[in-house]
Amino acid sequence: MPTPVLEARGLSRQFGHVRALNEADFEVYPGEVTALIGDNGAGKSTLVKALSGNLAVDSGTIKFDGEPIELTTPSQASALGIETVYQDLALAPHLDPVQNMYLGRELRQSGVGGAFGFMKTKEMREESRAAFADLGATVRSLTSPVGEMSGGQRQAIAIARAVHWADRLVFLDEPTAALGVRQTQNVLDTIRRVRDKGIAVVLISHSMPHVMEVADRIQVLRLGTRAAVLDAGSTSMEELVGLMTGAITKEGNQ
Repeated sequence: MPTPVLEARGLSRQFGHVRALNEADFEVYPGEVTALIGDNGAGKSTLVKALSGNLAVDSGTIKFDGEPIELTTPSQASALGIETVYQDLALAPHLDPVQNMYLGRELRQSGVGGAFGFMKTKEMREESRAAFADLGATVRSLTSPVGEMSGGQRQAIAIARAVHWADRLVFLDEPTAALGVRQTQNVLDTIRRVRDKGIAVVLISHSMPHVMEVADRIQVLRLGTRAAVLDAGSTSMEELVGLMTGAITKEGNQ
């Protein structure tokens, strides 16, 4: 088995009297889609925030490529090649796809032009076009505000932006929520293409059919603790629901 891109052991985090994470374990491997599932309040969002530098944990260890690290900021995670696409997408609706792709990472011209804020507009446009094409993302226009685009197009832009800057790991939080059938299939196809580039993908989803369709492995969280790790090809939706609710337990996977 290869070394995990990212590995967590014994992560705990408490908010007042609520223990959101209770010695939770997690790992994800390169070129693999790992689905992270669990009921509401299982700790999925807290775990993702901790592993993407958005939340400090009370205890536990995190390793990147087998080396212990402390993830304290999103910029630190980005420097390691880790990006996260949250459910709200974090896109600026009044900006076009290229501007969103490079938001906060604009390519400035060298010399005096850069000092006055002039950008490498053509280079950013061409790189954005190539990034969208590489993932098979259909973007209606590179010059229209993303707020005028469909949910599927906005999701594709957000994923393409994450993959453009991430070369190791992408977290996708409910990427198919509120999408139609065709748009959902496009997003699932995009996830496969990201995996095929050798990038690790963590899919957080409440949709069991979507999980079963694209995941290689499935990790189940229950009450802040990992309840099971399963091969997607050897489990069923019934078993997954049972593990999430506690009706089924898996020994040796705590």
